[in-house]
Amino acid sequence: MTTIGVLGMQGAIREHVHMLEALGADTLVVRSVDDLNRIDGLVLPGGRARRCAVCSNRYELLEPLRENTELPMFGTCAGLILLATEVEGYNAHLRKIPMTVKRNAFGRQVDSFEVDLAVKGIDDAVEAVFIRAPQVASVEANVDVLAEVEEAIVAVRYDKYMACSFHPELTDDLSMHRYFLDMVEATKRQLA
Repeated sequence: MTTIGVLGMQGAIREHVHMLEALGADTLVVRSVDDLNRIDGLVLPGGRARRCAVCSNRYELLEPLRENTELPMFGTCAGLILLATEVEGYNAHLRKIPMTVKRNAFGRQVDSFEVDLAVKGIDDAVEAVFIRAPQVASVEANVDVLAEVEEAIVAVRYDKYMACSFHPELTDDLSMHRYFLDMVEATKRQLA
């Protein structure tokens, strides 16, 4: 059985857990380094990237996550910011995906919107909810762009890492979580 962790610092933790369990995965809310040894993949929920990084550092998770090169990770909204190697005007945290990210690129809370989004590797349109969303300003050549909104990059994949600017967990659409679960299971097979 595949066990997916959801970083338990902030954000829609419960919603991510619900979606992963609906897909048949075991889940674990991750709050310690020991928890990292019990999971096959990790979801980094949205919320405030800086607060999440501070909390992760307080629980001594930031450095182990940065150093771990085997654990697949999926970041949504603020999770995308955490995975970036560069963040305009801020320090980068986990530095997993070679990209530059612009925080709050789509505006303030009142500028939130929903859209049906074409995502590379997913047959049907994905329901995407954007709330104070970041955007990927640029990527290195080896980063796979999965989705764009009006030419703004909003979903990427690189090696074992995936990230999106939006909140798939705030919809009933399981597509993005299924995509990540498939990634994790492929990684498990490679390491076996």
